Amino acid sequence: MLAAKVRNMQPTRQRPRSNHLDLAQRILEAVRRGGFRAGDRLAEQQIASLCNVSRTPVRASLRLLAGQGVVRWEKDSGYTLAIDPAGAIEAAADLPSAEEDRLAESILRDRAARRLDDTVTASALSQRYTSDRRTVLKALRILEGGNWIEKAPGQSWLFRPAQAGPEALAESYDYRLLLEPAALLTPGFRLDEAQAAALRFGMEAQLASPEVTFDAREFQRLDIEFHGMVARGAANRFVGQALADHLRLRRMPGAMHAVNVFRLKQSTREHLAILDQLESRQFEAAADLMRLHLRLSRSQRPQAASRGAPVLPATGRTDERNGR
Repeated sequence: MLAAKVRNMQPTRQRPRSNHLDLAQRILEAVRRGGFRAGDRLAEQQIASLCNVSRTPVRASLRLLAGQGVVRWEKDSGYTLAIDPAGAIEAAADLPSAEEDRLAESILRDRAARRLDDTVTASALSQRYTSDRRTVLKALRILEGGNWIEKAPGQSWLFRPAQAGPEALAESYDYRLLLEPAALLTPGFRLDEAQAAALRFGMEAQLASPEVTFDAREFQRLDIEFHGMVARGAANRFVGQALADHLRLRRMPGAMHAVNVFRLKQSTREHLAILDQLESRQFEAAADLMRLHLRLSRSQRPQAASRGAPVLPATGRTDERNGR
């Protein structure tokens, strides 16, 4: 009985605050851009200056990263970087979620499964997810910031049209065909070389994995990071912003349609070929390869999903191994 009372008196583990999670992401970005290496000391004041914040939130965010094994804390030396900077992107994906982030993901998941109507209210969501109104409103603001939802008149919120169905998906590819090659051709395109190296490492690792263990979710993460890098590199702010806004729709649960592993690996090779041209500063060649990549992807989704190799654009023939 006494033991049970003691257990009940133990404080429940709180979810991390969203501002600490955001700062943890910024710290990882600063470490990657700053050329830090595994074993380098991360002085709180140095990190605070790099991120333009005070030391107090830095301390909390470093504790979060220590819990993920990204940094190491020792009594005498403080915090040091425990991973190679190339692993910063992977580490960021594994960070825990704040309560409002978890709720936002649940709302998106239910919306993708059509368990939520086009219009919702904070009160109805609070009842559905047994969350307090303040948390629900924070989750809605997160979704609003991602362009998944918008405030409607009164107390309602309206979901934006998603990439649902073959027609919407085809329009999405048409939109990207207009903008992504253009982003690569904008004078002054900037390639984030550190992120490119990290993406190359992840994509080559995926290609080396057998088909039976191929991780489709990891492919989706690398795919979004790759196309996000293109959007961020565009020297034209309007092109870059338009692509970034559209990319948020692709992060929505259920936005990735079923495609066989053959195509996913082929798509990864196409990403690497584009990357080769970008690293060689051959932007016109990269733009041509991007057009081909998007056209091949469009031909596979969703009509040709799970049908093996795509139609060859030059000859119109299909892969003879599949008898198609």
